[in-house]
This record gives sequence, structure tokens and C-alpha cells, in this order.
Amino acid sequence: MSQQKNLEKKSYLDLTPPKIEKLLSEMGESSFRAKQIKNWVYDHCVVSWNEMENLPQRLRVNLDKTIPLHSLKIIKSSGAETTRKYLFETSDGHGIESVLMRDKKRTTVCISSQVGCAVDCKFCATASMGFIKNLRASEIVDQVIQLQSQSDSKITNVVFMGMGEPFLNYNNVMEAAKILNQTMGFGARRITISTAGISSKIRQMADENLKYKLAISLNGTKEKNRNAIMPLTKTHSLKSLVESAHYYYSKMHRFITFEYVLLKGVNDSPEDGNQLIDLLRLLPCKVNVIPYNEIGGDYSRPTEDTIHIFLKILKDAPFTVTVRWSKGTDIDAGCGQLAVKDLT
Repeated sequence: MSQQKNLEKKSYLDLTPPKIEKLLSEMGESSFRAKQIKNWVYDHCVVSWNEMENLPQRLRVNLDKTIPLHSLKIIKSSGAETTRKYLFETSDGHGIESVLMRDKKRTTVCISSQVGCAVDCKFCATASMGFIKNLRASEIVDQVIQLQSQSDSKITNVVFMGMGEPFLNYNNVMEAAKILNQTMGFGARRITISTAGISSKIRQMADENLKYKLAISLNGTKEKNRNAIMPLTKTHSLKSLVESAHYYYSKMHRFITFEYVLLKGVNDSPEDGNQLIDLLRLLPCKVNVIPYNEIGGDYSRPTEDTIHIFLKILKDAPFTVTVRWSKGTDIDAGCGQLAVKDLT
């Protein structure tokens, strides 16, 4: 059976270099065309075969008939120039969302690693989808490629903070990060991988000396409270999470960013603020405080006064504290708001 007959539901992005060269050989083309195609896709982020101007027209037509260039299809987008949300469809008919965010200094994309999520954080809209599937590395990278094609400015930062728990799709996520780093030229410190707290994978990332930035969704300082909002804690305790964070720093000597979503009446008290300081005081780190972006469920955002009192307590913390006032909440593109109900 020829290479071309084995390409159903695959895209160019799914093919290894040997398979690409074999496909070109079957088309009667020289192997140097592979490098030209790679340049068009990863450097220029083209969206069609026909845009590859230095390829013969016959080859562009042949490739277009044989294999899709991309793993994903943009269905629609919403939002403003500064923050725009994109709905993608996978080749097997599932929906995922990504966000393109611009400010004066940087252009950041927030990308998804799964369709849905298995972690079931009670305050996150993605949990309402349940878990559907892991994304392939090609589907993860394609979000960046296609968002770059939509952006007037060069993407400077990639954050794995969209739909899904990246560490429950560890191999594909790390393969995608490697492609972003080594093929697309994103520095390791421009790539941030988040986790709700898979302790074993935090240790694995350190053991493998992977230098991408690490962000951990903490969201609580007591086992009981964290259990209630993040069921993952039942199998990955707060104690093991903090121990793995110390292990990571001892191996990597890199600060971890802890994300702390402020939920009214759950984790926003002065006591919670003081316990947060006690929990992390011996760990060189940064804490991102995120006032909750409401999704119409059981949880709500604290009052402005409560937020400011909490931040005042953290003023003298022995670690850096920042506040993330989420962008795109008006289009459900803020932290914890991504979810696909349908593809229309």
C-alpha cells in the first residue's frame, strides 16, 4: 500500500521527516522540498499549500489532493483586537478553544492540551465538558501556527493554560513544547506549562531537565478546601504537591509560579492569606492571585474589598505576588472560562 493511501485523518503536521520525504519521493520530488515545506509551515505559518510560492504548482496541487496541511480548522473567533478567542475543530469533529492576547510588549497564546478535562475542578468551565480525548502534538502545535497566521504581531509567549490538564497528556505536551522550542524558535522561558498538581509529573519534568516554565494551580492552603474544589487532591495531596515543588526547585533552580484563584467564601479569608505565606515561605516562587472569573455556577468572585484585604496580607510575603486581572472575560476567554458546547 502506498504512503498516500495511509494518510486518512492525518495532516502534514503529523508526519515524521522520513514519512514526508517518502511522500515526496512517491510524487517524484527531490528531498530538498521537505525543507522548503518545513520553512513555510513553521517559520511563515502559512494556512494552505498554495501559499508555498517556491514549490512547483503541480506539487502544490498534488499535496492539496493528498493530505491536509493542518490538523485543525478554525470555525469562528470572537472578541477584540487585544483579546480574541478562537474555536477550532479537530479532524474527528471535536471542538477546542484557544486565546490570542496582545499588549504593548508581548503577544501571548493560551492553548489547549485536551478536549475537555478529566480533573473536574468545580470552578472551571472546561470541567462541564468532561474528558473527551488527549490532543496529539500536531493538534497542540497547530493552534500556535494558525493563531500566528491570524496575528498582526509576532507571538512571543505560549502558555499551556487552555482546556485540559497538560500533565495528563504529558508525552504529547512535551513533544509539542519541543517543536515550539526547537523548530519554531520559542525560547524555553517563553513556554509555560501549567498543572493542577500532578506531583509525579512535576518530578519527571525536573528529572528530564525540561527548562520550560512551570505553573501550578494551587487555589487552596488546606487539604479539605482544596479537595472540595479540586478533586485531584484526593490522589495528589497538597503535601505531595508542595514536596514535588521543592524537589523541582532543588533540581532546576527555577522559580515556580503558583496560580491562586480567589473564590468568595472558599479561599479568600485573611487566614487563607496567612496560611498561603506559611505554605510557600521556604520555596523561592511567584504567586499569581486571580480574582475568580464567574461561569454561572456555584462559585462567585470576592468583593473588591475582600480582594484588597487578601492582597494586603500578602504584601510582606517572602515571595513575589502579582495580580492577574483576566482579559477577555466578556467573551468567556478568561482563566477557567473555556468550554465548547457546540461547533456552531
